[in-house]
Amino acid sequence: MHSTDPACDDASGRGIRAAGAPRLRGRDREIAAARAALDVVRGGRGACVVVEGAAGVGKSRFLAELVRTARRSGFDVVPVRADEFDQYAAGAALQSALHPSDGSRRVLATADDQRLLLLDSIADALEERAQHAPVAVLVDDAQWADPATLFVLRSLPGRLAAARILWVLAVRADAERPIVARVREDLERLGARWLTLGPLPQQDLQHIAADVLGSSPSPALARLLRGVAGNPFLAIELVRGFTDTDLARLETDETGLLPGGVPVGFRRSVAARLDRLPEDALRLLQIGSVLGREFDLGTAARMMGRPVGSLLSAVDGALDAGLLSADGPRLAFRHDLTRQAVHDNLPPAVRTALHREAADSLRGTGARPAEVAWHVVMSGGPVDDHSVTTLTTAVRDMSSSAPDAAADLAQRIAGSLSPHDRRRIALLTDAAEYLGRTRRLHEALDLVDLTLPEGLEPPQEARLRLVAAEIQQAAGDDAAAMTHLERALDLPGLPSGLRVRLLKTKATGHVYLGDIAAAERTGTGLVEASYGSDDPAVVVSAMVFQSQTAFYRGHLARALELAETATRRAGALPVAPHLRPPRIPALWLATVLTSTDRLADTARTLREGQRDAEALGLGWSLPHWHAARACALLEQGALDDAAVEAEASIAVADELEIALPDPQARAVLALVETGRGDLARAREHLGAADTGTHTHRYGPWVFLARACLADAEGDGGTAAAVLAEGFAGQDPARLLVLPPSHWPGIVRTALRGGDSAFAESVTTVLRGVAVQEGSRRVVGAVHAHLDGLLRRDAGALGAAVAGYRSSGRPLALAAACEDLAELTAAAGDTASAVSSFEEAARLMSASGAARDQERVRGRLRRLGVRTAPVRPHPAGPHGWDDLTESERKLVPLVVEGLTNRAVADRLYVSVHTVNTHMKHIFAKLGINSRVELTRLAIERGADGDPPDRPGAPAAATRRGDSLSG
Repeated sequence: MHSTDPACDDASGRGIRAAGAPRLRGRDREIAAARAALDVVRGGRGACVVVEGAAGVGKSRFLAELVRTARRSGFDVVPVRADEFDQYAAGAALQSALHPSDGSRRVLATADDQRLLLLDSIADALEERAQHAPVAVLVDDAQWADPATLFVLRSLPGRLAAARILWVLAVRADAERPIVARVREDLERLGARWLTLGPLPQQDLQHIAADVLGSSPSPALARLLRGVAGNPFLAIELVRGFTDTDLARLETDETGLLPGGVPVGFRRSVAARLDRLPEDALRLLQIGSVLGREFDLGTAARMMGRPVGSLLSAVDGALDAGLLSADGPRLAFRHDLTRQAVHDNLPPAVRTALHREAADSLRGTGARPAEVAWHVVMSGGPVDDHSVTTLTTAVRDMSSSAPDAAADLAQRIAGSLSPHDRRRIALLTDAAEYLGRTRRLHEALDLVDLTLPEGLEPPQEARLRLVAAEIQQAAGDDAAAMTHLERALDLPGLPSGLRVRLLKTKATGHVYLGDIAAAERTGTGLVEASYGSDDPAVVVSAMVFQSQTAFYRGHLARALELAETATRRAGALPVAPHLRPPRIPALWLATVLTSTDRLADTARTLREGQRDAEALGLGWSLPHWHAARACALLEQGALDDAAVEAEASIAVADELEIALPDPQARAVLALVETGRGDLARAREHLGAADTGTHTHRYGPWVFLARACLADAEGDGGTAAAVLAEGFAGQDPARLLVLPPSHWPGIVRTALRGGDSAFAESVTTVLRGVAVQEGSRRVVGAVHAHLDGLLRRDAGALGAAVAGYRSSGRPLALAAACEDLAELTAAAGDTASAVSSFEEAARLMSASGAARDQERVRGRLRRLGVRTAPVRPHPAGPHGWDDLTESERKLVPLVVEGLTNRAVADRLYVSVHTVNTHMKHIFAKLGINSRVELTRLAIERGADGDPPDRPGAPAAATRRGDSLSG
């Protein structure tokens, strides 16, 4: 693919009598629509246009006109044009157009998963350019674009919708690539403007002929023009052929359409012009048609067995005939239809042999693997080891930026190999692994099921089952993953390294299932062997595993010690250890910290860990980082910011096409909406979270959210039953998935639902969590809170209130205050009850828990205290007063002209967090762009922060992004 300016691509060719390209005829309506899109972008909002039509209908000519119009309007134009062999390219041509020589491609090449790096790199560059001038990104022949560029085109128009960027794609209407179809679907959902360039009327074709000839076409030529099916390029070529040959004598039936949609007259026109060429020019064009739309003269000379100098006359002949151009470093056909006509005139056997020879020649000169791979595919598939190696290399190169395209190519290669070829199983296993990184999860597992019965050797079957297990674990189906692992471990003769990987994955699976005893049994010898390993990454992995088992046994101090040591060691490694969430050391450390007295340290750990993960190309882990931050913010009582991080988790998972969004993020959103009082939205989030796989990792969050919603709806019995289903048994592991502030709520809900036995059971289990250094305050406060609820002990609840005050958990403190107030009110101590209720209401208000606040204010009113009505959380366009503190922080930075990336760097947060905040700001203010936000902010003052409303909580009391630094 090339970053080529279509405005400079003279479609008329040499040998045409009129100077320059003919006028763009018959497209006034489409040009007006494109100009309207330019006006939208000039006004500050993004827009997307898809130009669709048959080959030769004028898409490139239309784009050339649009480029000239955009540049006259002050646009920064980023043009990209694809070639057929770009379908197998590993890089992103759009990135090359934006970063031609800054080395970013080399950085990407070192990453295990390039997708997020790719998106962020291109988004940052475009957003930066859009700060200085509106940008137009034009991709011609998008049906051939490299998979990475197509991935970008699916994701960034939505992410950058508020930036001054116009996206224009020109694509053939008959494009068959599935990934192109997905691009179409995604852009249609975003509201892209569709411009279909259909056949031109006869009158416009005659005007084009007159533009080329300099005079009106003759009646004979006018009759021939009826046979080009309204295609302007074919009309131009027919005019050229009519003036240079005896095409005027064509029979009427020769102006019909060939099976490929190309008129017979055009094919004969090209054939007639080839017949008039010297022999060496004809051979050059034939070889060139095999090499591609653009080709290197040196490569063509080698295939012809000729020195380059001996082909100068052949080049001149092709140029003079108007079939080739030489405007760039390579020779190029004037239009791909011309190349296709020359190519298709070759006998099929000759075409196949020439493509095979081209692959060999290009491979020997170090050409791009994508170009060689295209020739191998065009030759009918791999027939030798070199061809298989070439295609396999292309698969692996693509896998990090376009795993779905890599999987498709791997399956295609495997299908061309003998059933007994060992490489076939390796390719199918790789294909399943790559599909497992995308939304095509079921295809991946179906591929595993189809491949397993093929009589595999034990190591092949074990590796395939390991891939299936990792896919199942990523999707949350830990039981199915365990079945694959157990069957793999039963196979004989496995290499020791593969067996260790299987055992490690199985031990982790037991942790995911909450069976800590089984995890410890599986990992007994494994941990000892890991500590003796020379590989530091293996030691880190063992430490994380030990930390997890200690944590779920309730030994928080030991878990914290191991997690911190593992994180320090991982940070000193030259390459990040390949661990899946939540076993990434810093991510696991943040989980442990959230349950200790060092909750405030979670912010730094998550911020630094996520930035390291992004820099190392661990983009697939990003949803888990945002979900972990959402849980920590919820523990800190920052409901608005917790919701933002949960939404960012889902958005990144969607952007990266991760198979299933983390139910944890959805459960957090359900808990937030329940606290706010929007029960309908809470139900929606729970519906999305309830995947049916209530595993140790996700189940506790989903059960908690379901119970809280049922309790808020007044169905205490159902709430208690849900909790009993989710947290039954004497093992603390499932309870410890949740941070400590949620533990008393489980007991309170059970008591309110009439299940005192379950409440007593939970309390007994949680008393087993040791009160140790590092968690003394919060665990001690929770123990007191639990005792106070069970025994209705005001003294214990008072101790809980005192313990929570220094824990950094305002909603836990509010709950303890409310529980204490209920007891003291029942005992007739109204003054103490009012004081505790008022403190709870203040804390709930500051956290954004409007429903909880309204419940407490209702109790105050029953005690004779007048209270102001609670302002519900907004659910539609509102105004400046509805912006959260975190959202307000962004406004002056936008006014300052900072990009989203620069804002993220300034505030020490993820760019995806900023993206989500910006969407909320736009929704609350009823605007669509940064330009509008800047204008509104300037109108209201430099920082856009109006005075507080009478009776509203001061901005300073609202919860900010306390994890953002």
